[in-house]
Amino acid sequence: MAAPLELSCWGGGWGLPSVHSESLVVMAYAKFSGAPLKVNFIDNTWRGSRGDVPVLTTEDNTVSQPAKILNFLRKQKYNADYELSAKQGADTLAYIALLEEKLLPAVLHTFWVESDNYFTVTKPWFASRIPFPLSLILPGRMSRGALNRILLTKGEPPLYRVQEVEAQIYRDAKECLNLLSNRLGTSQFFFGDTPSTLDAYVFGFLAPLYKVRFPKVQLQEHLKQLSNLCRFCDDILNSYFRLSLGGISPAGQETVDANLQKLTQLVNKESNLIEKMDDNLRQSPQLPPRKLPTLKLTPAEEESNSLQRLSP
Repeated sequence: MAAPLELSCWGGGWGLPSVHSESLVVMAYAKFSGAPLKVNFIDNTWRGSRGDVPVLTTEDNTVSQPAKILNFLRKQKYNADYELSAKQGADTLAYIALLEEKLLPAVLHTFWVESDNYFTVTKPWFASRIPFPLSLILPGRMSRGALNRILLTKGEPPLYRVQEVEAQIYRDAKECLNLLSNRLGTSQFFFGDTPSTLDAYVFGFLAPLYKVRFPKVQLQEHLKQLSNLCRFCDDILNSYFRLSLGGISPAGQETVDANLQKLTQLVNKESNLIEKMDDNLRQSPQLPPRKLPTLKLTPAEEESNSLQRLSP
């Protein structure tokens, strides 16, 4: 009997099995290859200290990062690329590299760096899945990690200069979306009628952009103009995830949105309280004020730095 496969990953919303791109990649590939995963969604009982998911565990192994997890599944004979030619395999690697270079920075920016999106959607959603007090610290740390990853991908030094590369990030992402749309054409999947690794990656990167309701929707608007990519995401959701999602009625989605709005207000109040405590500590005679270097930070990073100064 094969060892059980358990995947720990971020959960879903807005009709998605997960709102986290890398978790979606693994979940989609498992569906395509027939891998019998038991999925464990992170919730407020989670006792981890970092956001480094998805993680695949068996009796003898623990594997993280999508590429390594997919390789492990292939070694267990769960191979979604079995029918691909050598050229199609090479094309898969090239397109995945394109996604990570051109599209991923814009996905990270949309979720974690764009202030309105971060404070209204990303931070409260992830904070609701993380136990207190990590819920006040970890989202800011994840935001900072996303910024560093953007700058690393774009070849910038580790400085707070994301505003200088923001325009280029979105130009590259829109160009990548156009290339994907042209490559897909009228086909159901990228290599015909059977989904493969490339389909899992494209779905994982596009579905959150397509479905999550952001206040700032620059890249989302461009994606929705490419009807074949939207149809591609809808087809995979309906064909492979409909039973696990169970469907969310419009009334149910309204309830979810209302709860998210309440959670946003609560998290922001907690953040304001911590900032006031920080100000009081700096002004206390027992703690003479320090001269801090002047850095141009995003709002998410300012919050993260404030929380880190209060951490033991």
